[in-house]
Amino acid sequence: MTGKKAASAVLKFIVLTVVLILFIVPFVFLLINSFKENVAITSNPLALPDSFKLANYTYAFDKMNYIDAFANSLIITVLGVMCISLFASMTAHYFVRNNTRFNQYTFLLMVASMIIPFQAIMIPLVKIYGSLDLLNSKWSLIYMYIGFGSSLAVFIYHGFVKGVPKELEEAALIDGCTRVQTFFRIVFPVLMPTTATISILNVLWIWNDFLLPSLILVDPEQRTLPLSTYNFYGTYTVDYGPLMASLVLTIFPVIIIYLFAQKYIIRGVMQGSIK
Repeated sequence: MTGKKAASAVLKFIVLTVVLILFIVPFVFLLINSFKENVAITSNPLALPDSFKLANYTYAFDKMNYIDAFANSLIITVLGVMCISLFASMTAHYFVRNNTRFNQYTFLLMVASMIIPFQAIMIPLVKIYGSLDLLNSKWSLIYMYIGFGSSLAVFIYHGFVKGVPKELEEAALIDGCTRVQTFFRIVFPVLMPTTATISILNVLWIWNDFLLPSLILVDPEQRTLPLSTYNFYGTYTVDYGPLMASLVLTIFPVIIIYLFAQKYIIRGVMQGSIK
């Protein structure tokens, strides 16, 4: 039995190692080529660079207008994630505590909306918002992210709110709290692991999104980091070295956030599996 356990552990280690390699190889490939010139990349993209110079990074930093693009991405991501977490948690709490037929149908409608692909509605969406002169604004983009991200967040919160004892809220109401105070002082703190998981998922989605910002943000000063990487595509050529460097600069903040928040993600996933 011990031998079978040891063999199973070795097999699991080998499988996880292979999966890790498959996931990390594209990033290593990107990082290596970000230090090389176009000729070296096209001639042998798998070779190591002759020297690790930062010329591509400095050029990409200036070409992308990195500070402004980073600020735009940060504002859109932070406000979008905060609004999605707040509104979705309150909506899910209302659906659970007021289980009327209307709320049940509304909840099912929100869940059903998740199967509609964005590509099916993006042209009417841009046409309508363009006719209302609401394009080329980061605030319109934030509003759209709230709409597209709330359904999944409400669905996840809904299952967790069911596990919050109703007696805690009743006790808070008896002690003199209003329903709003009860939610923010009792319910929302209990939902923090779920909020952390939803926040990380939405940060990865909003920060890395290219399609929706490309449809909404036309002015170069409004562009996010993923949109700024498009500056290295010409009509007939692609500036591969600075492009690779710009991609590293774009994903680096997300990697840092993930490294610091991974314990909250794992905790939220574990609690979700228990639920």
